[in-house]
Amino acid sequence: MDVTDFPDDLVQTQAAWNATYAALAALRPRDTTALRRRLLLLSGRLWWHPHWDTVPSVPAARSELRQLARARGVVQAA
Repeated sequence: MDVTDFPDDLVQTQAAWNATYAALAALRPRDTTALRRRLLLLSGRLWWHPHWDTVPSVPAARSELRQLARARGVVQAA
């Protein structure tokens, strides 16, 4: 299995995490409590996803997942 073969739900969760983090980091975010709760929920889903049991180098794979989700987010926004 190639490190870049991430399940779709994992990539979508990372993209949702990125979007939530960006919303929370905005100049004057609305409903910060809900955003923080969502960030915690998504963080748990990312951390405990079963995919990590099949990856030989989890830290490298997590980094690659973040890069992939950012790249897909830029493509979708364009």
